[in-house]
Amino acid sequence: MAIPDREAVTMRRFGRVAVPDIAEVPGGRSIDLPGRGRTYVVDIAGPEGAPALILLHGTACTAYLTWFPALTALAQRFRVILFDQRWHGRGIRSERFRLDDCADDVVAVADALDVANPICVGYSLGGVVALLAAQRHPKRIGGLVLCATPYRFQEKWRERAFHRAWGAFAESVRPHAFRRAREYGERLPELPEHTWAPGGMQRWAMTEFRSTSGWALTQIIAEVGRFDASGWLAELEPPTAVVITTKDKAIPVYRQLEMATMIPDASIHLVKAGHAGCVFGADLFVPVLVEACESVAARLGAEPRSAAN
Repeated sequence: MAIPDREAVTMRRFGRVAVPDIAEVPGGRSIDLPGRGRTYVVDIAGPEGAPALILLHGTACTAYLTWFPALTALAQRFRVILFDQRWHGRGIRSERFRLDDCADDVVAVADALDVANPICVGYSLGGVVALLAAQRHPKRIGGLVLCATPYRFQEKWRERAFHRAWGAFAESVRPHAFRRAREYGERLPELPEHTWAPGGMQRWAMTEFRSTSGWALTQIIAEVGRFDASGWLAELEPPTAVVITTKDKAIPVYRQLEMATMIPDASIHLVKAGHAGCVFGADLFVPVLVEACESVAARLGAEPRSAAN
């Protein structure tokens, strides 16, 4: 599929690191999800009648921090919704971090914004949550785009040893971690910044990164380490695209490929980027992401709309 030039992402170099040259992101608002809590949501309308994407971010990130390089390109064709997940940024503060709750939050956000069958687009942790949302709510999730996503974590003995030890540590500090993460979140401004002065992107990005408590990560990593979808991947019904980050050192490439082959009729889209490719390889990642989203939308019969039309 040919990718139009307008998907190109201009990069700016800071020393050895190149990041997208962007001066602002669309603003959002805090919303209450009945019976669940309060989170920060951005809803970009896109072209009239366009299919809706719900973007789900990675561990230790926020919705903005994972997805800001892709928002302009995606919003040319889709309605784009993103929100901070539990224990991240301005996401819901609950007494425990559970992936099942994260998956149910996706449907709660869709309900709050009157979206019937969104395409869930997940990156790393976000891909895990997207998988669970489709498994727990098969009639509500229209399609899946899974980027840099694993389907399990405990395969090799080193992985099992790490996650079991980490899980024991996380459980021992759980009450303290919850209290410290809650206190940390209460000190954040109600809304994040979404514009910055020229040259201010690094400061903005670090502010977003620091909005997630390190104490929260102790519980998130422990919960994610227990995830294993191998028993039900073959039962997934939504049209699926898998974006494989072929230089990934965090999520083995072979495991991403295994997942793609286990999901019925999943399309495979390769991008020569590492695990942080959503930002530091955005010039390569964003065009492939758009292609993957278009692939799923086409299989749903919900063709993306062009903002130019």
